[in-house]
Amino acid sequence: MFSKVLVANRGEIAIRAFRAAYELGVGTVAVYPFEDRNSVHRLKADESYQIGEPGHPVRAYLSVEEIVATARAAGADAVYPGYGFLSENPELAAACAAAGITFVGPSAAVLELTGNKSRAIDVARAAGLPVLASSAPSASVPELLEAAEGLSFPLFVKAVAGGGGRGMRRVGEPAELAEAIEAASREAASAFGDPTVFLEQAVVNPRHIEVQILADTQGNVIHLYERDCSVQRRHQKVIELAPAPNLDPVLRERICSDAVALARRIGYTC
Repeated sequence: MFSKVLVANRGEIAIRAFRAAYELGVGTVAVYPFEDRNSVHRLKADESYQIGEPGHPVRAYLSVEEIVATARAAGADAVYPGYGFLSENPELAAACAAAGITFVGPSAAVLELTGNKSRAIDVARAAGLPVLASSAPSASVPELLEAAEGLSFPLFVKAVAGGGGRGMRRVGEPAELAEAIEAASREAASAFGDPTVFLEQAVVNPRHIEVQILADTQGNVIHLYERDCSVQRRHQKVIELAPAPNLDPVLRERICSDAVALARRIGYTC
């Protein structure tokens, strides 16, 4: 068990983490940019340190180098990223491992795998989970147009990297596909530094159901049931409901079991 944790986040996320650490008898470290010098989360930790440059508050919370350096200087033997910011960044997980610091979250290898949608689909397929028809990833418009001949419309053009609905286009007709691929690829390159996209079968009138997973480092994996994230704007979740309303109990169990199976397959821990 670690003795002191640096929380690489702000606001309510950090405050909840500090409270949990306090209840476990673990010391706490807060970080904050100049603009957050009066934020409450800074006062809820045992220690707090300013990071980053004035005028760039978000950049401060995204600095792997500063987060790890601050943890080492404060004597923290764990870093917890919360959600958002660096929570899905394999560079932070790898840097913590290199520094001998516990990263409270998945390993860098798991984050790299799940951060690539196309590779994640391949792993899910290998684990026996039902997946939608999709193409191989590519940045070539001709290659993707050829791959589309084996798919039925509508379909999605999706960036392999990132999330938040960026680098994603729904295409209803073949004549619209080339332009959609180019637009999604440009956006993906701008947002994530990777222009690679792939094609995936679109589900008409879908429900977006997510399953929360809890997995320790001893091989124990459980689910904490599901949440419905179907209310979206530009493919970005707006409202989440838990439990998902009007979901068939048999289907709920299948979805949750599949989520646990995939987490086991990739060696997920959190």
